[in-house]
Amino acid sequence: MSSHLKKEFDERAVNRARNLITKNFNNRTMVGSGYEKVKQKHTEGETWLEDGRTWTIKNGVRQNVTKLDGAKKLAQTPLICPKCSGSMNHHLAKKMYKIHGFCFECTIDMEAGLRRAGLYQEYEKQMMQGNMQGWAEGLQQWMIEQLGESISFVTEDGTVEDWGNNPARQKAEIMKNVNQYLDHLKKHLE
Repeated sequence: MSSHLKKEFDERAVNRARNLITKNFNNRTMVGSGYEKVKQKHTEGETWLEDGRTWTIKNGVRQNVTKLDGAKKLAQTPLICPKCSGSMNHHLAKKMYKIHGFCFECTIDMEAGLRRAGLYQEYEKQMMQGNMQGWAEGLQQWMIEQLGESISFVTEDGTVEDWGNNPARQKAEIMKNVNQYLDHLKKHLE
């Protein structure tokens, strides 16, 4: 019986019990030491390098600066039109912003001004030509990619079957036809 009663308590256990009795739940029971990182204060718009990353503060929020920030900014539609400060809630506002850089209402006003000045038909022609040129370039790029790929499959027994690798002569003929069509299209665009 005497061995159980003579149990010694270390200082940490005594401090823990004292903190529980006095309801000081946040008091420490032991002292620790170690490394503590020095915090630096940064201001709005400042950029700095930390842990191999570039950081900045925008609107009071610390943000990581990435290579894609420029692309993200281009893809985002603002809440208000940069030209008239009107709302961008119209269902065509996002589309018009990507094309012109302002809202649907400003696009209507701009096109009405072009009509009054007699320049609308030239504007419309340039818009259509730009769309057709982009489509033609996309078609040509797609065709080059498709002709460069070979279509092959691995069967159940492990043999490779080639289902669409066109011989060089067929590829050249296809590319010639596509280029003739694109030349014809470019003549009409001019």
